Amino acid sequence: MVMQFPALGSRRAIIDRRAISDRITLLAQAHRGDTMRLRGEIVRELKAALEAGREEVARRLEAKPTRGREAVTAFAFLIDQLLRLLYDATTHYLYPASNRSTGERIVLIAVGGYGRGEMAPHSDVDIGFITPWKPTGWTEQVIESMLYSLWDLGLKVGHSSRSIDETMRMAKADLTVRTALLESRYIWGDRALYEETASRFDAEVMQGNARAFVTEKLAERDERHKRMGDSRYVVEPNVKEGKGGLRDLHTLFWIGKYVNRVRSVADLVDVGLLTQSELRQFQKAEDFLWAVRCHLHTITGRAEDRLTFDLQLETATRMHFTGRHGLSGVERFMRYYFLNAKIVGDLTAVFLAHLDDQMAPRGRRYIPAFFRRPKKLDGFVLDRGRLALPSDDFFQQDPVRLLEIFALADRHGLSIHPSAKRAASRDAVLINAAVRKDPRANAAFLDVLTSPRDPETVLRWMNESSVFGRFIPDFGRVVAQMQFDMYHHYTVDEHTIRAIGLLSRIEKGELKEDHPRSTDLMSKLISRRTLYVAVLLHDIAKGRDGDHSILGAEIALTLCPRLGLTAAETETVSWLVRYHLLMSATAFKRDLADYKTILDFVDAVQSPERLKLLLCLTVVDIRAVGPGVWNSWKRQLLGDLYEAAEEVLRLGHKRKGRGERVAAKQEALRRAIDLPERDFATLRKRLPESYWIAEPEDILVNNAQHIVEAGDSPLSIAAQYYPQRGATLVTVYASDHPGLFYRVAGAIHLAGGNIIDARIHTMRDGMAIDNFLVQDPLGGAFHDPGQLDRIKRAIEDSLANRHRLITKLAARPLPRTRAEAFEIVPNVLIDNKASNRFTVIEVNAGDRPALLFSLANALFQSKVTVHSAHVATYGERAVDTFYVTDLLGGKIESKGRLQTLERRLLEAAGSKISKTLERA
Repeated sequence: MVMQFPALGSRRAIIDRRAISDRITLLAQAHRGDTMRLRGEIVRELKAALEAGREEVARRLEAKPTRGREAVTAFAFLIDQLLRLLYDATTHYLYPASNRSTGERIVLIAVGGYGRGEMAPHSDVDIGFITPWKPTGWTEQVIESMLYSLWDLGLKVGHSSRSIDETMRMAKADLTVRTALLESRYIWGDRALYEETASRFDAEVMQGNARAFVTEKLAERDERHKRMGDSRYVVEPNVKEGKGGLRDLHTLFWIGKYVNRVRSVADLVDVGLLTQSELRQFQKAEDFLWAVRCHLHTITGRAEDRLTFDLQLETATRMHFTGRHGLSGVERFMRYYFLNAKIVGDLTAVFLAHLDDQMAPRGRRYIPAFFRRPKKLDGFVLDRGRLALPSDDFFQQDPVRLLEIFALADRHGLSIHPSAKRAASRDAVLINAAVRKDPRANAAFLDVLTSPRDPETVLRWMNESSVFGRFIPDFGRVVAQMQFDMYHHYTVDEHTIRAIGLLSRIEKGELKEDHPRSTDLMSKLISRRTLYVAVLLHDIAKGRDGDHSILGAEIALTLCPRLGLTAAETETVSWLVRYHLLMSATAFKRDLADYKTILDFVDAVQSPERLKLLLCLTVVDIRAVGPGVWNSWKRQLLGDLYEAAEEVLRLGHKRKGRGERVAAKQEALRRAIDLPERDFATLRKRLPESYWIAEPEDILVNNAQHIVEAGDSPLSIAAQYYPQRGATLVTVYASDHPGLFYRVAGAIHLAGGNIIDARIHTMRDGMAIDNFLVQDPLGGAFHDPGQLDRIKRAIEDSLANRHRLITKLAARPLPRTRAEAFEIVPNVLIDNKASNRFTVIEVNAGDRPALLFSLANALFQSKVTVHSAHVATYGERAVDTFYVTDLLGGKIESKGRLQTLERRLLEAAGSKISKTLERA
């Protein structure tokens, strides 16, 4: 019999089965005839052994925090011994059968990951009870007793109880059962029964259907990836199920075992599916990933496989990652995690290609691809439709070919043979300064980057083979680099490659419905390659000390000429990288109705071409951050800013365009609503110019109808779903007074709403018309009439002073949010130059429920009037901007008053509602 866990040392320190068995024998003698009491004593004995064993495994993991394989084999060994002890105690002392029939036989097997001999501290114990035929009374008693005992031990058990025939039938019908049995392992019981089951499984289930198994397993993997975000570079990865995680490595082993009958991962080398070097990579990645998973289970005390932000910090500390070279310990840990996930991806590609070669030896490809026969291949050859090398030293003869192979693959729509990819990874070190300066290499790279076909796919191949990072060393510095925040969903390199892919799709018209303006502008650009290079470089200086926009602009000045760009193109790329955040910052944080906002933006942009380029860059940058970040509200704001800036740039005369826009909106409103000319003229005069600029035409119509219907009423509130913004529009028409804004903000929060934007307008007759865009805490809109009524009622109560607003808010429990994993020091910026009429206040703080109310209350206490508020959220960080004046309508100039205002806002940004209550 093969010894299980041969590499595991000091086994008796984990569990001494012989000593425990002796103690159970003594217990059986002491409690003979009292089955229930004896079972309780046995469970107590085994529970003590389980806890002691767990502590020993945890101690070993703490001593070697990156050696996960040792920990999972040690824990699997511990469970093995407990199951053997329990089986013997159950069959010998609890339900002894002196004269068993041939049907009264049981074998206990481990299946799934446990069958592979691997178990994280809180994983399920996956076992199977197999009997020759239908279970007898005795076998049912034994199985039931063992399961109750295991549950009493606190173990989570995944179990099945079947006859051999049932096992075969289920394995043929169900992929999950088949996969679990593929890794089955004998634990204890009738050995002959296990051997019969194993041989029948091999002959009846596995024989002759390897292709079907591989197809089903790959389809299952693809579905799992899609469910987990379809990228190995998501910033909160699932260590077990995510792309590049443990399950991907296990899938390789399952396929290899099914096709080639290998018994261990090391055997994959003997059958040609991995090289010795690739086996070492497999084992190293698996060791690290298992270590991470074990730490997650230990920290949380449960089967937790998602590496969330709060757990990243503690795991990095436990695994001894410390800050270095401008990166924090957690960023270095996550970078190492993603590099291991990348290795898993590389191994998967090579493994599947080897498998393809094995399973389609006569020219038919098992894994589908397109077949093309291009005439000119620059010395490369085709191997069953894939680009391959004529000799193993082909790259070494001319390292520029490391770039040319990817350009050829893109040009002809070919995939690259895995042996060529492996050679590229091996020979990427040959890319030195001379290769980087070679015009052929730079032309090949630029061809791929600006390809009208599929640059994202080919750049990802280039990145996975390390050629990308070697050829552009500054890009190599951001490979697998995460940003420790809740806003960015991907590592910097993955974000960049996705942004390039999005730009390509927009240019091809594939995203016209989402981005009609950008799609139109792409066809009108003077230099499209300028934009592609700018997208490549916009985040290239992330993770360095200093402003990444400024540092990236300096990199562009050096790199662009090398790539073959002209001096004018280089200057434009450098400008785009330097100001790639300008448009989003202006659109989301500033009042676009304030004309100086537009003029300051135009002063920076200076040309219509730059405006087009900057819009397209901004769109793909935001959308490539991650799913759900781009929305119709952001599209609207960016569109408004683009139109206003284009108008100024096109007209040249700065005031004319604004007057024309106001007049055009007033005329559109007059046509849209049924109002007598005299009444419309009165309404028009009541509304200030800033109102006409700020609000889109549909809101103008909505507000006008609201004002008309309200008549002489001092208060009118409306709430309705607003699909154009993916939010609920709450409109308050009321007598203006300084506390109006903070009271409405507090009421909306009390009703369960989250304000994403606020436009506050004081009319010329002392009334206010305020528009709030509101979402629920998960980013959705309120649809239910009951929810809309609740918001309206809460605002009415607040404005009528029917309750102490702050008291109610303080009593309301604030939900814990993931943002609490991050420490964000509040910051208040007060700018008297950003507007001709207003003091502009920008507050940066950790996002939390009712933050806007706290800030609005602080402004009220400071006796300032809020004219507009702009709320932007970047993951865990909130940026709220207010345009304010003093109560007489002037800017706040007094140094002492500005200091008091800053202090109050800092306190509000960093406090909870209860502290706000104490100050009030």
